Amino acid sequence: MKHLRLLSSCAAVLTAFLLLTSASDRRPTTIFMIGDSTMANKDISHDRKERGWGMALQCYFDPDFIRIDNHAVNGRSTLSFINEGRWDKVLEAMMPGDYVIIQFGHNDEKAPKDRHTDPGSTFDYNLARFIRETREHGGIPVLMNCVVRRNFFVVAPENEDDELLRTTTFQDGVKMIEGDSLIDTHGLYAVAPRDVATRMNCHFVDANRLTHDLEQGLGREASKKLHMWFLPGEEPSVPQGRQDNTHYNVHGAQVVARLLADALCEEVPVLTKYRIEADITVDRRGRGDYLNLQPAIDAALQRSDSPTTIQILGGEWSRPTLPRKHKVTFVLREGATWKD
Repeated sequence: MKHLRLLSSCAAVLTAFLLLTSASDRRPTTIFMIGDSTMANKDISHDRKERGWGMALQCYFDPDFIRIDNHAVNGRSTLSFINEGRWDKVLEAMMPGDYVIIQFGHNDEKAPKDRHTDPGSTFDYNLARFIRETREHGGIPVLMNCVVRRNFFVVAPENEDDELLRTTTFQDGVKMIEGDSLIDTHGLYAVAPRDVATRMNCHFVDANRLTHDLEQGLGREASKKLHMWFLPGEEPSVPQGRQDNTHYNVHGAQVVARLLADALCEEVPVLTKYRIEADITVDRRGRGDYLNLQPAIDAALQRSDSPTTIQILGGEWSRPTLPRKHKVTFVLREGATWKD
């Protein structure tokens, strides 16, 4: 009996050791993101407000288990992303079990030869290559089609390059009549990813349809609030205003990231257990609603008696002073701590 008890005790100690070791060695699953400016991380210096929806995605997944690694870059197509060696860097970092969200189209439809591809041909080939090589490295590809442009124009304006929108002012914006229906600008570039996903039995999220329904549901005026659309004097970082129907502002990126996080979990149910939600996110890297804590607290206190959860991503923060009666809860993630 003594020997049995000794063996049982040793087994318990070994089991605990293995559990502790596996917990400490656990590597978060990475979701790599490849795409264009609608997804990309942005320069937040000088309080710039442009954001890509991929920049905000970490707000909706527990960083202890899911790490978002966003490789999307402004102005890139499937062709230029490959030719510049950006895809090779993703493959080098990828581990078995990681995911890759693939979303292109805005720039593949542009004329320059270093970016242009054709749906049904070179565009499909590049998308298929991303899928095939992700699988060869043990990863799990998720194909998305391009998000919509906010185009309520009766006749869509000719847009040579979305990237040029950042250098324009409100007065430079097109002067055209808008209707009540959102008009497609992507054509077969929004259709081809679904075809490729079906042919290759790949996860697919119809981001084009989801963002179409979002913007159409908001309507002609309210949908402007998602984009870098500001009247002169409305936003200090763009004092002369801007009419940009392609790129998202802080609010728009959060709305679209939340929408596509839900769609991603529906398509890949195993991710649902890591899906998180907060009323407000604070992050000095620009992934959240606010860069600093005090504006977030001010916004929370303006919510009247509604309980508000403020999520803080990373960094060391001064513990705030709040009114005696408040309903604000803080959740510290990604190593965020309070100063002593």
